[in-house]
Amino acid sequence: MEKIIFIYPKRASFIDLDINILSKNYFVIENTYNWINKHTLPLALLNQFFFILKNIRASKYLVVSFGGYWSIIPSLLGKWFKKPVFIILHGSDCVSFKEINYGSLRKPILRFILKKSYELATHLLPVSQSLIYTENNYYSKNRTISQGYKYFFDKNNTKNTVIHNAVDSNRWCIQPNIKRNNNRFITVLSEGQFIRKGGELIIDIAYKLPEFEFFFIGILKPLSLSNAPNNITFIPKTPPDELLKIYNGAKYYLQLSIFEGFGVALCEAMSSGCIPIVSNANILPYIIGETGYVITHNDSDILEKKLIEIHNENNAEMGRKARKRIIENFSVEKRANKLYEVLDKGRIIYKKN
Repeated sequence: MEKIIFIYPKRASFIDLDINILSKNYFVIENTYNWINKHTLPLALLNQFFFILKNIRASKYLVVSFGGYWSIIPSLLGKWFKKPVFIILHGSDCVSFKEINYGSLRKPILRFILKKSYELATHLLPVSQSLIYTENNYYSKNRTISQGYKYFFDKNNTKNTVIHNAVDSNRWCIQPNIKRNNNRFITVLSEGQFIRKGGELIIDIAYKLPEFEFFFIGILKPLSLSNAPNNITFIPKTPPDELLKIYNGAKYYLQLSIFEGFGVALCEAMSSGCIPIVSNANILPYIIGETGYVITHNDSDILEKKLIEIHNENNAEMGRKARKRIIENFSVEKRANKLYEVLDKGRIIYKKN
């Protein structure tokens, strides 16, 4: 079995999924360090250099998940040893959204590192077309904000292929024994994502619509929200089995992100039968297709009117349609076969189980 080096900054469900996919046909050598601590960054870079130097000759490819400080040495050594380097782009590595203090490209040194990494790489694999180039009209009604790595690095000629993220529809499924609450709206986010994923907007709307329930999954109640309305519930990060129950207990899933590279939790919720309500940002409208609703602007009055309208509609079957869309468009098999097609020119076919 051929070896590949898989480099990533920290574990996440979508990174675990890619490791599982690649492990079907390759011996995957994982490489990761603590890249968050600036004080240990030089040591991490040094350790990474010697790790890759030790393993690169016996490896067929280097696959890097996310562009970051961890992508420059693999890109340089890959060029030096003539080994293909594939960088999977996920979102923050293609953004400089100063208005919400988001994106790796806001930072001059990191921006330079990403520019060079993307130039040296053999192939870039963004999880959505919007990470190449997009125009954001959701955040501000009166201004278009351009994003995407080609917007910032317009002279970059590295080949790219969009390969959408995926979710396991067998794991994220509809559980008929759980009754859905028709007044419940949920959203999943982590610490530091509250503003970007529309948390403030949801708080505003909760005051206006006390008859509805709003659940934040993945965070504790922020100290700044000590006087939050009673129809808001905060649930800390939960295991997948518990999260599946939460998805199945809600009728609607809110993904009101100002910027979103893809939306894995959105796909999980849809696969579990939730009706999606998303912002008009990035790939989100494409993910839901005709199975949900799009909020045009980051405006609580628009959202209030839309939620009342949605709640009064006869949309009982939309949750099942949402699940069907995920199965047909964002399956593990689809991502796996596309990855293998790009990595090995279609010679290897994904082996399920």
